[in-house]
Amino acid sequence: MNDTLTSDVIGRRVEVNGEHATVRFSGVVPPMAGLWLGVEWDNPERGKHDGSHEGTVYFKCRHPTGGSFIRPNKVNFGVDFLTAIKNRYVLEDELEEEGKEQIVTIGNKPVETIGFDSVVKQQSQLSKLQEVSLRNCAVNGPGDKGAIAKACPNVRSIDLSKNLLSSWDEVVDIADQLKHLEVLNLSENKLKFPSGSPSPTGTFSALKVLVLNRIGITWTEVLCCASRCPVLEKLYLESNSIVISERPTDVLQTVKLLDLSSNQLIDENQLFLIAYLPRLEQLILSDIGLSSIHFPDAGIGCKTSMFPSLQYLVLNDNRISQWSFINELDKLQSLHALSCTRNPLTESSKDAQTTRQFIIARIGQLRTLNKCAIQREERRGAELDYRKAFGNEWKKAGGHQDPDKNRPNEEFLAAHPRYQSLCLKYGAPEDGELKVQQPFLLKNQLLTLKIKQPNQPDQKVIEKQLPESMTIQKVKGLLSRLLKVPVSELLLSYESPKMPGREIELEHDQQSLQFYSVENGDCLLVRW
Repeated sequence: MNDTLTSDVIGRRVEVNGEHATVRFSGVVPPMAGLWLGVEWDNPERGKHDGSHEGTVYFKCRHPTGGSFIRPNKVNFGVDFLTAIKNRYVLEDELEEEGKEQIVTIGNKPVETIGFDSVVKQQSQLSKLQEVSLRNCAVNGPGDKGAIAKACPNVRSIDLSKNLLSSWDEVVDIADQLKHLEVLNLSENKLKFPSGSPSPTGTFSALKVLVLNRIGITWTEVLCCASRCPVLEKLYLESNSIVISERPTDVLQTVKLLDLSSNQLIDENQLFLIAYLPRLEQLILSDIGLSSIHFPDAGIGCKTSMFPSLQYLVLNDNRISQWSFINELDKLQSLHALSCTRNPLTESSKDAQTTRQFIIARIGQLRTLNKCAIQREERRGAELDYRKAFGNEWKKAGGHQDPDKNRPNEEFLAAHPRYQSLCLKYGAPEDGELKVQQPFLLKNQLLTLKIKQPNQPDQKVIEKQLPESMTIQKVKGLLSRLLKVPVSELLLSYESPKMPGREIELEHDQQSLQFYSVENGDCLLVRW
């Protein structure tokens, strides 16, 4: 790059010694002679300042150490799409080298591809290329108009991740020349997206898979771009800090798989905005911080109208700690497969097998849990064990072997919405089945506890007697009904006269009051 750069370099994506950046300034930086480029690094730790030098602000960065000044001859502005293909796939002198394997990521799925060198005889001409991987090849744009369509018209799959593309328009110019394009991966490109509505063209008329992981796209921009994809089936949007701000009406109607993993700003109310996508079969919500879900249109034992086609739901690495969350999933009319590993509910229990059984028993139509098929005998065993485990609780709540007298209270039905159906399926639990649990009931000594609401100083202190074996989850359920506050919003702790000035959090819902050494005379603190 020479020293006669024009202002059109501003906004261009560049690569310097393997690090990517965006040009924010081009010009002289006194007292240093010559031309300089001011760049903002993708990795802010790579920079030295915020775009200022000796008190003068030349450009601005989002991070105080995100900027640097670099000589133009040190910067790689990249190559056009066709040049990159030729560099990677075509040896014009027909030199043949050893084949090389590479791992390419499409969504969350690693795919092993083999470079052109090992198949040079099969794909000796660009026109025969159908799958192209140009990851990290410094692609900066389409190049000469019409050149791509002329050279490689049969391309169906492109990996353009981690390149130097700077705008969505550059992507459009490339895709517009590839009429058979079905798979496009643009992950890790810092793209500038159009602000207005796109023109109604068929640019991505054949596109079925679009991967936009880690590119900083907003939900509005997602809908804008997806409107150009009339047959889109799979959309990957991992790690974009997305907030679902509006309901897709005429967009995403053909999508079968949607990956929203690691978008930490998404909550259950935002999910309701995408709840009526008619063909959505797979929804990936790993690592979004989700802790609660409730389908307001469906009561106990009923199915929700939301997510009508959803068959596979991934909820790994979230904050799910309540069994009520699992109960809600039984309302999804088409759900057959669930992954929910590394959640407080699944990790806090010492007995992973019991947790698995309870999940299976609570979701009647589930066929696969955490990628492990549920066999018929496993389901039967899980449901029978669940029916037995909560049999005494069912009886105390008003359950009875006589169908005419079998009227468990609303609290029990809310906590165990499938229990009644299991009684119909296997018969109500007999007293003989439940006797094995009686010795444990002898340990249920009652504790007299005070209950305070620190954030509600006008409320009176309540006194209650609770079994020391009562779980935190059940305590929350009791307080939820007492205070008219949703369980998901309650935070519990306690203080003891024996430890003045110290407050102990009751953070694990499956543990008992006894586990936390709660004693007579202690005070429960309830916040929401």
